[in-house]
Amino acid sequence: MSAREVWRRFWKGPGGGGEVLSLSYPLILSQMSFTVQVFVDRLFLTWYSREAVAGAVMGLIATWSVVGVFLGTGEYLTTFVAQYFGAGRRERIGPVVWQGVYFSMAAGLLVAALCPLAGPVFALAGHEPLVQEYEVTYARILLIGAFPIVLMATLSTFFAGRGRTKVVLWVNLVATLVNATLDYLWIFGHGGFARSGVAGAAWATITSQAVGAAVYLALMLRPAHRAEFKTWAARLEPRLLARLLRFGLPSGLQYSLELLAFAIFLVIVGRIGTDGLAASGIAFNLNMIVFMPLLGLGVGVSSLVGRYLGANRPDEAARATWSAFRMGLAYMSVCGAVYVLAPRVLLAPYAAGADPATFGQVETIAVVLLRFVALYSIFDTMNVVFASGLRGAGDTAYPLVASVALSWVVMLAPAYFLCVVGRAGVYTAWATASAYVMVLGLLMLSRFRAGRWTSLRVIEPRVAELGEEAAAV
Repeated sequence: MSAREVWRRFWKGPGGGGEVLSLSYPLILSQMSFTVQVFVDRLFLTWYSREAVAGAVMGLIATWSVVGVFLGTGEYLTTFVAQYFGAGRRERIGPVVWQGVYFSMAAGLLVAALCPLAGPVFALAGHEPLVQEYEVTYARILLIGAFPIVLMATLSTFFAGRGRTKVVLWVNLVATLVNATLDYLWIFGHGGFARSGVAGAAWATITSQAVGAAVYLALMLRPAHRAEFKTWAARLEPRLLARLLRFGLPSGLQYSLELLAFAIFLVIVGRIGTDGLAASGIAFNLNMIVFMPLLGLGVGVSSLVGRYLGANRPDEAARATWSAFRMGLAYMSVCGAVYVLAPRVLLAPYAAGADPATFGQVETIAVVLLRFVALYSIFDTMNVVFASGLRGAGDTAYPLVASVALSWVVMLAPAYFLCVVGRAGVYTAWATASAYVMVLGLLMLSRFRAGRWTSLRVIEPRVAELGEEAAAV
């Protein structure tokens, strides 16, 4: 078979690379826009002070481990919208998104109520006093502003689940522009804003998410959408909300508990030293620049798998997932080479505005940590793509159990005993994190290949189908 024929078979047809990329590239760019938001936060805060960037990284990951439960649950509506769309049941799309809106409201109130716990929780970490102060400040503001963060992610599913991914891209670009502008004004005190440092970065994030949510809602309520998808049908449907919680909560818990695991991991790293913590924050930030587009590809996989399963076409759903994996593997291989061959080029923006006297050791450690990132990124591709395929079908419990168990057995417990008790260094800690990602990726591949997911659905059967089943009984 010629190379041209191999390419044609990969690229053409339902579930081929062409369809996957066409649907996913706006989502990939959307995730990159979020990456830009985080990058700008970290870059400006690195210029502000070493303690500020260390505190913000820890504050964000710890807070996101809480908000992530609700964020991941709201985002899981992509699968519901996709399966309803694939099944031709468009009148159910508006109502199911509204269940997500009510869920977001409740989530915002619950998360805000946790704000007083930020101080005591970060006190347990034992970090330097100034770092701890920044951690608490950043976390409290994000907890208070959780509602718009969850709502924006939830409303995006109305478009992502139907394959209208360019809308998601443009709204995210608007939010990114708002965030970057407010970061500059709020962190350093320009344009009449008070010089607020870490607090300014947090408020900029919340404001940008509120703007994005408002744009999504306005677009969703356009007359054409109200007519076709019943987006004005805002009635609370307890059974439908229960289905969202049944399938979405495991997905949200996985997202949250993975972040919590890495938050605890950074606490362990912070006990080793501030230089190692700052270098780890920068390495994770550079990893995010590469990783977030992969998450966009994963959302595309979930959407396509959901639509094809809704239409009872599991073979095309499987093909779409494998097509995405091949593209993700090629992408991550190139990025890994850059991590290894040009680490100081990647670190140059951080060094540009930092104090040379304190950044030198941070840079030396970060160069080595990027080699770990290059190693585990290939397995991260397996994890993201195949877990996304499973979630698009409704298989959300297995990824949750696997990720939680492995994070403690392979990463956190060994890192604690080796690094805190045994006084090993930051590189030993990162070896345990790499092992966790690698094993989890292999497990997601194995679960997907087993094929049980092809018989799953998250949407309720049609009333007529229920009647036929009852008659048959």
